[in-house]
Amino acid sequence: MYVSDAVVRKIMKEAGAERISKEAIVEMQKYMNKLAFDTASKAVKLSKHAKRKTIEVSDIRLAMRE
Repeated sequence: MYVSDAVVRKIMKEAGAERISKEAIVEMQKYMNKLAFDTASKAVKLSKHAKRKTIEVSDIRLAMRE
């Protein structure tokens, strides 16, 4: 997994959760990992389309809009 248990727990605590089950953390990790991977994949395609090797902020922003 790309996003650690601790990061998910911290985000959920900051969002107001008092207690979080292990199953909830795992489910949130799955969602966040898929979202991050899909966004990264789109950003890579966008940078390649622009004939660049470097992924730029604009690629990430465009990828998140799609």
